[in-house]
Amino acid sequence: MDALGQVRALCLALPEVAESTSHTRPVWQVAGKTFAYFLDDHHGDGRLAVWVKSTREAQAEAVEAEPERFFVPPYLGPRGWLGLQLDVDPDGDELAGLLREGWRLQAPKRLQAPKRLQT
Repeated sequence: MDALGQVRALCLALPEVAESTSHTRPVWQVAGKTFAYFLDDHHGDGRLAVWVKSTREAQAEAVEAEPERFFVPPYLGPRGWLGLQLDVDPDGDELAGLLREGWRLQAPKRLQAPKRLQT
């Protein structure tokens, strides 16, 4: 499966997720709130990446630990979003976990009951 297909499948497996586009790029939302963007060479940066809703703490930890894979995305980075390069040693389980956490940060509490997240 290609990178976009993998991100799409993981996002759409989460409860009540909708896919749309923003500036011709795929985005995924829950309850009208975006939790992930897929970007391929955004403004010529040369990265195949996903930007995921995160916390500033998790962002700082990931970027410090593995700057070759994680980055602070432009525009959304100051709000804690985390960039993950998909063409540098991708890890499917890690990607799934990051997307689940981004979803959790944006999803309404009613969707976050443990039985709803067992996907």
